[in-house]
Amino acid sequence: IELESQCSQQSSLNSDNNHHRRLFEYFLVVSLQKAKTGGHYVPEVTQQFPPKLERNLKFLRETEDQLKMIPKFCFPDAKDWEPADSYPSEMFSFALTGEDGSRRFGYCRRLLPNGRGKRLPEVYCIVSRLGCFKLFSKVLDEVERRRALSPALVQPFMRAIMEAQFPAPGRTITVKTFLPGSGTEVMELFRPSDSHVEHVDFECLFSCLSVRLLLRVFASVLLERRVVFTADKLSTLSQCCHAVVALLYPFVWQHTYIPALPSAMLDVVCTPTPFIVGLLTGSLPQLSELPLEEVLVVNLGKSRFLNRLVSSPPLDHLGTVVTEAFVRFFVELVGHYPLFFFSEWEDDVSSAPSVPCAFQREAFRKAIPSKTTRRFLEVFMETRMFGCFVREREQHGPSLNGLCLLSFHSKKKKKKGKFTEEGD
Repeated sequence: IELESQCSQQSSLNSDNNHHRRLFEYFLVVSLQKAKTGGHYVPEVTQQFPPKLERNLKFLRETEDQLKMIPKFCFPDAKDWEPADSYPSEMFSFALTGEDGSRRFGYCRRLLPNGRGKRLPEVYCIVSRLGCFKLFSKVLDEVERRRALSPALVQPFMRAIMEAQFPAPGRTITVKTFLPGSGTEVMELFRPSDSHVEHVDFECLFSCLSVRLLLRVFASVLLERRVVFTADKLSTLSQCCHAVVALLYPFVWQHTYIPALPSAMLDVVCTPTPFIVGLLTGSLPQLSELPLEEVLVVNLGKSRFLNRLVSSPPLDHLGTVVTEAFVRFFVELVGHYPLFFFSEWEDDVSSAPSVPCAFQREAFRKAIPSKTTRRFLEVFMETRMFGCFVREREQHGPSLNGLCLLSFHSKKKKKKGKFTEEGD
């Protein structure tokens, strides 16, 4: 599996989504099995739906490779497990990036199966190209309920989900299924109009990081540094990693991104390229033995970087408030970009869609009056994510679908080609 996103990610996602009009690609049950050598456990797929891959899938080989890797992401801590008589159910997710830059999401529910005495947990995993955490969390709630009654009830339910109409953004679909003893049941599944923060839990991030530490993390990610997050729970790692990446919107993280890194892949943190990875605290001793260079390690529970747990009161509409605050930062920093695209056919293409054009980098940078902001912008302009952002708009025009940053600047005054701003 190629773990690095490419600049073609968005275009690949759009074309693939048009071809694969299903809610999910496959559903897996992953369990821990005794290794053939040694006394440890290894994760293996014990149930799969559909039972066989379609032979006409465009990326059949890649899909088969991913099926081999998914168990490791479901149990990144497989070596630490022993049978237990209790374990709280937890929900987490991971992302798989294909060779062409397309991204699949794995939505997981880990829990102990029904029974008495000590036993090992299992993971229900849905793999989909659709980024919609709440929708699949609702599906997994029902999977858990039906599997508790009888494992035989799961496959008919997942077949009904797979055959359901693919929901358009902002629309709700209904899925009818039959449950013995209850009759026909109807489930409603809603797909948000804009899901870029739908799967993000900012409250979890703010409960782990103070504002000061969050800003330091944000600056490191923005400038494409190497960042490792550690936590005791997979759900915490997953939620916080997704939240940090979501703060980059409308930019997209272009490098290695593994919210829950399996211990067997720990050498990823030794690479010289930028990355964001999550690591369970049980792997910290191994991490300390590796030759890390300029890596920011953020312990989401307690560490030198996080001296204490920081809690914050719950806020209504926290996701919207946080996202708008960080988007406002980008508005102030790069919101004037459409004014600096020019082509040989038109002097100004800021309002002309789908016109190939060139970006005037130096003029764009100098348009910011604050010297401090200009210095930061100069560094940010060298990042891969900014380069990809610009190249997409050079090819398709500055009005490419996405956040219209310029609209926020319509109320600003222009003076000698520069924007005025309050403060410095």
